[in-house]
Amino acid sequence: MGVPRFTRPKTPATDSPSPYLYVANCGPAVGLSYDTIASVFNTFGQVKGIYAADESGTRVIVSYSEANSAQQALTALNGKSCADLGGRSLHIRYSVIQPNCEAESQQVNEHIPVSLLDSEVNIPGLYLVHDFLSPQEEKELLAAVDERPWIGLSKRRVQHYGYEFCYGTRNVDTKLHLGELPSFVSSVLERISLFPGLNSSTSILLDQLTVNEYPPGVGLSPHIDTHSAFEGLIFSLSLAGPCIMEFRRYLDGSWVPDAASSAYTKVENVVNCSNLVRRSLYLPPRSILLLSGEARYAWQHYIPHHKIDMVNQSVIRRGARRVSFTFRKLYFKRSCSQP
Repeated sequence: MGVPRFTRPKTPATDSPSPYLYVANCGPAVGLSYDTIASVFNTFGQVKGIYAADESGTRVIVSYSEANSAQQALTALNGKSCADLGGRSLHIRYSVIQPNCEAESQQVNEHIPVSLLDSEVNIPGLYLVHDFLSPQEEKELLAAVDERPWIGLSKRRVQHYGYEFCYGTRNVDTKLHLGELPSFVSSVLERISLFPGLNSSTSILLDQLTVNEYPPGVGLSPHIDTHSAFEGLIFSLSLAGPCIMEFRRYLDGSWVPDAASSAYTKVENVVNCSNLVRRSLYLPPRSILLLSGEARYAWQHYIPHHKIDMVNQSVIRRGARRVSFTFRKLYFKRSCSQP
């Protein structure tokens, strides 16, 4: 089940009692862990969970089992200095839960254990290599793309090489070839050919590159890269800033081999919020991620829209920008058959 979503409180603290409290001046960004917060609020009743109220890291939702416990905590702590929370004065109001099966993608990831290694995520076909590039190579790649024109989208900027991905149709026009991939990624492509986890006989001929620039707080909506447009290997290189990438799979869905393409095709995906598995992986700068097999076809991947991430009780702030290089191979047979 996903993390619940709460509405931003609009009424005074004395109105609309509920088991949920919106607590300001409290959270990991001011040095208070969720365990510490829970230990204080547990003195008034059973706390079901502590959630991020927004991406600031300075406001949380405290969820009680009973409204009476929330009322006692509000009366005792609102507007008063709390010694057990570093002497901070808390500002507390009631909040209301908002059922929404997409809510999990809107919450900071502190309730999903964040893995540092691909082996900890335990998703077949997912591989992460740290320090794939040196800091100098990263600097040169960023300088190279910054010399090229960017295409502005609603919240981020992109560049396309080889072929342009059309976001409106979620597909590629194979008749519109933009040229070969740029020379500044030649060394990256050579190194990818030695990527761990791949069969030595696997031929890696990548012909499409999308460069994305994400400002602070901007992420990526949950998706699986279009089957009819791209083949089975997707490489994503992270530069400049860190982020958390989350993965989710609806267990009511299924995926089977496609004999015609030696790849995999999703044949059913029943969106059932109560039957959802989520995983989370930290992507440091200069790391590269491979999605193949089950990771490529059965799991949605996305980047939550946050300015901070929680990694093993530590606050990781997103950088001034994050730039990703996503390398793919067009699936010409299927793409050309599209109308």
